[in-house]
Amino acid sequence: MERIAEFYKVSFEQFKKDYKDINPTSTISSEEIKNMYDNIKLPARATTGSAGYDFYLPHSISLKAGEQVVIPTGIRFECEQDYALFMFSKSGLGNRNRLQLNTAVSIIDSDYFYSDNEGHIIACLIHDSRDPNAVLNLPAGKGYFQGVFIKYGITKSDNASGIRNGGLGSTNQ
Repeated sequence: MERIAEFYKVSFEQFKKDYKDINPTSTISSEEIKNMYDNIKLPARATTGSAGYDFYLPHSISLKAGEQVVIPTGIRFECEQDYALFMFSKSGLGNRNRLQLNTAVSIIDSDYFYSDNEGHIIACLIHDSRDPNAVLNLPAGKGYFQGVFIKYGITKSDNASGIRNGGLGSTNQ
C-alpha cells in the first residue's frame, strides 16, 4: 500500500474561529471549545482492509428528519499532488439512519492544505429520513463520515493555473 498522505489537527485558533462562525448563537464557552478541540481524534481506518478513514464527531449532534448540520471537523490533511480526498457517508449511518453528506460525495483537493483557513475540513450533513418523527442522536467521538484518498489523472492538454484559497468553490470557477 502506497503511503501518500497525513492527517493533522488545525490550530485551536482556526477551530475556534470556524466553530463560532458556524454557530454564531452558541453560548458555549472558550474553555468548552478548547475541551472539544483537545478531544478531536485524527481520522483512522477501522481495519487493515478498510479503504476509508473514519472522521469522528468533535461534539454530539441531534438531528430531526430533514435537519442539516455543519460541523467543523478540526482536521486537515496533506497529500501527494495527484491525489484527492473523497468524502463519503458511512454506510451504516447512511443505510440505517439516512445520514448523508449534503453533496453526496465531496472532493477535497491536495492544494486545500495551503489555504488561509489551514485546509480545515468542514462537513455538511443532512438527516434525510423518510420518517417525519425520526431523531438521530450521535455522541461526540462517533464516526460519522469517511474519507478515501483517490489518485486522479488530467488531460494531456490541461493548462490549469488557478490558485486555491479556501474551500467550497474557492477558485471562483
